[in-house]
Amino acid sequence: MFVSAAKLRKLRNRSLHELYVRGRQETAKLAERLPRIGRGEMSDREWLGELRPELRSGSAGTSASLILDRIGTSKHFFPFLDYRSEIVELMKSRFPSERFGLIARADRLCSGRFDLLGFTDLSFGDPIDWRLEPVADKRTPMVHWSLVDALHPEVTGDRKVTWELNRHQFFVTLGQAYWLTGDERYVATFSRLVSSWMDDNPRKYGINWTSSLELALRAISWLWTLHLIAGSPELTGPLTLRLLKCLTDQGRHIETYLSYYSGPNTHLTGEALGLFYLGTALPELKRAENWRKLGLRILLEQLPIHVRHDGVYFEQASYYHRYTADFCTHLVLLAKATGTTLPQLVEEKLTLLLDHLMWITRPDGSSSRYGDDDGGRLLILGKRKTDDFRDTLAIGAALLNRSDWKFVAGEAPIEMLWLLGPEGLANYETLKPEEPRERAKAFSAGGYFVMRDGWTQKSAYVLIKCGPHGILNCGHAHADALSFEFASSGVNWIVDPGTYTYTGNLPARDQLRSSRAHNTVSVDGTSQSLPRGPFAWSHVAVSSVRKFKISDECVSFEGDHDGYRRLPDPVTHERSVSLHSSTRGEPAYVCLRDVLKARAVHHYELRFHFSVDCHAWTDRNYVRVTSPQDEELILVTCLGRGYAGAMCVPARMEPGWISRGYAHREPCMVAVMEIEGQGLQEFTTYIVPVSADDDVENFFNRRAEETEARIEPELIPGGHPEHVLFSTLLNPV
Repeated sequence: MFVSAAKLRKLRNRSLHELYVRGRQETAKLAERLPRIGRGEMSDREWLGELRPELRSGSAGTSASLILDRIGTSKHFFPFLDYRSEIVELMKSRFPSERFGLIARADRLCSGRFDLLGFTDLSFGDPIDWRLEPVADKRTPMVHWSLVDALHPEVTGDRKVTWELNRHQFFVTLGQAYWLTGDERYVATFSRLVSSWMDDNPRKYGINWTSSLELALRAISWLWTLHLIAGSPELTGPLTLRLLKCLTDQGRHIETYLSYYSGPNTHLTGEALGLFYLGTALPELKRAENWRKLGLRILLEQLPIHVRHDGVYFEQASYYHRYTADFCTHLVLLAKATGTTLPQLVEEKLTLLLDHLMWITRPDGSSSRYGDDDGGRLLILGKRKTDDFRDTLAIGAALLNRSDWKFVAGEAPIEMLWLLGPEGLANYETLKPEEPRERAKAFSAGGYFVMRDGWTQKSAYVLIKCGPHGILNCGHAHADALSFEFASSGVNWIVDPGTYTYTGNLPARDQLRSSRAHNTVSVDGTSQSLPRGPFAWSHVAVSSVRKFKISDECVSFEGDHDGYRRLPDPVTHERSVSLHSSTRGEPAYVCLRDVLKARAVHHYELRFHFSVDCHAWTDRNYVRVTSPQDEELILVTCLGRGYAGAMCVPARMEPGWISRGYAHREPCMVAVMEIEGQGLQEFTTYIVPVSADDDVENFFNRRAEETEARIEPELIPGGHPEHVLFSTLLNPV
């Protein structure tokens, strides 16, 4: 058999442990594909053999019923189990709209309609076809899971859509609705659907066994649902036995196919948390203690690797950062419920993770999304926007008594009641919110720099990316070096375009990861970093930070990257960003300075992606943007450093896309400034919020007077930015 040189190089670079793990997993796959091995449902005798020896007396059905009885009164799960009447009452009095929405979603589920990712009202048939991807109309074959080409859209369509259904997180919604109403219809729907799933997804066969992470998240959903419906007569003995058998099978599969080397990121830690859940919730299994220890060991080993010393998750994706914070929070809560002592490392890393979430929360409560966004959640206990991470932050505040996190998180979320119980909610209510003291933060290891002029809903907010492209294959990174976001006056003006898809539309995947899809400079129509397939890169830009300075009037940043040094005539991009505050109550403004160092002629494009809620157009030689709140923004780019009398670069508008959630995108407006030049090029861009009813000239003159005595000349060489800005409006290149 021919082995390519590339494969030989890969083998040489692998450790003995990796070769052992991969070899063991490949051997297990081959054994499972043998005739009559691994496919049929676990027998009663086999399952009894999975129980601890002292619990094997009697039939499998009797043992399953005893386990279910214990689950209904468990003291080793989340605290909501002890407070059913209190939670029912609090949901009526404190969260009435959330209660109404939850029950309405459960009713829709009973009629077979699903809202998943960015899709609404999806139908997977009646009965449900669990291997169907309905958007692309692809149905994966019933073959051994290792033979399913899950990355190929011609086979799976967008596998995320199929997997999202099969995570079964909507089962938890049915369980919550049953808890709140006592309506057996919700348990009957669960029983019908989960029986259908077990019938149609025999162990080891089909797409729903291909990813150990998906099995882990599904197991967590099943365990939560069982705890919510344990007392229902609709949950029969035979069904309980089948569920426990399938949970045992899924736990064994996860343990065998842990993503030590195939996905040592949130895949591995999510799988470890799934094992910790299974070992905690099902102590009757003889593997339970090992699952708990193995899951905990992996999580403790990976936390220092996955969470950089400044608290940023190592894959450079804020959505996966939120996943990791949730994983860590659930670990802490489960350990507390079982009296498991965790090392101080866990609380330290959780604190760092949540601190970063606080800083990347925009003034309107939404969160900046950099890098990939897969649209999923660890557990869905309430309905919220995909870019709202404040439930995670609020739960952390209640858990660790952080007043500043509460200030940013705001009102207690419904998720807090289910995860922490009434006592946790009461603790949050007594916590006095305190505004964070700092207004700028450098996450230097992760490469994110945040500037603010305050912490109100009207405050200005800037997030700049200048750090590692990613880790491992950089699978969830984007070509976004020196890109930035800007919010002010309650409006998210300039935003990151998001993700939209992984494998469902590969051209769209590459487009939204490109530099031209971010608020940075592209050179000669290409990206700083070049993708190789949906989750890898053939060339990666290296960024470096030069300065991050904080003063009373201004916060400033300087950095560069070498992504275009690969060109025949190398180009280095340097960018400085400064946020200037006002003493008269005027909104803060931003000044960007881009320097492109080269020798030959190059084509440069500066792009600014405006939120889908904003309307933008060119007015003379600058860009004018308005929001639904009647706020207004002026954006203009000048040649050179912005000296008085400098020429401005004419702007044009082009259509673009913003994805505010996986599998969903909306058209947006993009301002583009283009220049072709030889040798060193400099551009200075001013981004200035103005009042919609203010005369622009008077506004700039007023701001110029204010800054006359305190402008920092090294930041804006040659003059005061408002004077420069107005002088350029009527002087095109």
